Amino acid sequence: MEVNDSVVTTVRLMADYMPDNPLSGPFEAGWRYMTAHYTEFQIATWGSLIVHELLYFLICLPGFIFQFLPFMQKYKIQNDKPETWAGQIQCLKVIMFNHFFIQLPLMCGTYHFTQWFGIPYDYDSMPPWYVLCMQVFCCAVVEDLWHYVLHRIMHHRRYYKYVHKVHHHFQVPFGATAEYAHPVETVVLGTGFFLGILMFCTHMVQMWAWVAVRLIETIDVHSGYDLPYHPLHLIPFYGGARFHDFHHMNFTGNYSSTFTWWDKLFGTDQQYKDYQKKVAAKEGGKKQE
Repeated sequence: MEVNDSVVTTVRLMADYMPDNPLSGPFEAGWRYMTAHYTEFQIATWGSLIVHELLYFLICLPGFIFQFLPFMQKYKIQNDKPETWAGQIQCLKVIMFNHFFIQLPLMCGTYHFTQWFGIPYDYDSMPPWYVLCMQVFCCAVVEDLWHYVLHRIMHHRRYYKYVHKVHHHFQVPFGATAEYAHPVETVVLGTGFFLGILMFCTHMVQMWAWVAVRLIETIDVHSGYDLPYHPLHLIPFYGGARFHDFHHMNFTGNYSSTFTWWDKLFGTDQQYKDYQKKVAAKEGGKKQE
C-alpha cells in the first residue's frame, strides 16, 4: 500500500487547485441511498454485475447503431466488410456466457476482497474525484503492461490455436467483440484488471470507476470506427480503434490494450507503421490522379 499512499499524497498536494465535482450533489444522494438500503455484499456482487452489464451494452450501443447509418461508414476502418447478424448473434451468445458463468463468479469475490483489505463503501470515505482519476489511470498502466505481456504470449504458435484464436474469430471487430473470448483468456487477461485494484484501491467506488473506464477503452478499440475529434485521442500514447483494428486484421503486432508505448519500445508496432506508410502512399497517389 506504500505505492498507493505516495500516489494519493502527491495528488492531494494539488487539491487547492482542483475545482469541485459538479456531479457531487446527485451522486452523493444516490450513493447514500444505495449504502443505506443494500448490504455491502449486495453492492459488491449484484451491484457490480448490474454496473458491468449496463455499461457494457450502453457503450456498445452507438457502434451498433452506426452500422445502419450510411454517413458513418466513411469512419469505418474496414468499410468493405460490414457486420452480419449471424456474427453479432454468435458474439452475444459467447459474451453472455462469459459474463454470467466466468465473470459473475469472479465478482462474487469482490465482497471478500473488500472485507480482507478494509475497503470502505460509505460516501464520507470516498476519495476526491481527482484522486480517483489518478488511481484509475494507474490501474490502466498496470493492466496495459499485463495485457501486453500475456497477450503476446497467447500469440505464440504453441498456444494461439487453443485459446486466443477464439477472440480472433472476428477479423473485423465491432464493439461487443471486446469480451468475445475463450474462458481461459477471460480469466488470464482479466487478471490484469484486478492487479491495479490490489495495488491502488481505497474505496468501492474506484472499482466501478475502473470498470467504466476499462469498458469504454476496450469497446472503443474494438468498435471498428475511427471517429474524428474523439476525446480519448487527447490522452498521450492512447492506441485507439485504428491501432487495435490492425491487430485483428494482421493477427500480429500491436499487443497493448490501451497505450502504445510497449509496442513502440519492443518494436511490435513495426508492421503497423509499414502498413500506414503503404496506405498513405496509396492515398497520395489517388490524389495526384
